[in-house]
Amino acid sequence: MARLAGVDLPNNKRIDVALRYIYGIGEALSGKILKAAEVRPEIRVKDLAEADVVKLRDVLRDYVVEGDLRRKVTLDVKRLIEIGSYRGQRHRKGLPCHGQRSRTNARTNRKGPKRTVANKKVATK
Repeated sequence: MARLAGVDLPNNKRIDVALRYIYGIGEALSGKILKAAEVRPEIRVKDLAEADVVKLRDVLRDYVVEGDLRRKVTLDVKRLIEIGSYRGQRHRKGLPCHGQRSRTNARTNRKGPKRTVANKKVATK
């Protein structure tokens, strides 16, 4: 089991997919990292040589990933809230910040699970 950036990568996955388990690495960045480290993307994590793991660690030092990236994102959101920007206000209220519709939708961020409202009762004569 290879350990990169404090994350244990799953053994049976291809290395290009396994790198995405690291916070801050997606499909495109995974390809760039493998190209820079000269590692074939179709190789499985369990088949990586120790030299390949060392190359990947060296390349990963150039990127902000995992704990540092999480900390940076948190501080950026706190800064937006402190300066009172529009996005900061949306974060404070727990609403979507990127222009999404919030009258309907925004269920996970704002409203929580659906609650059924009972029909009005008709008065009897």
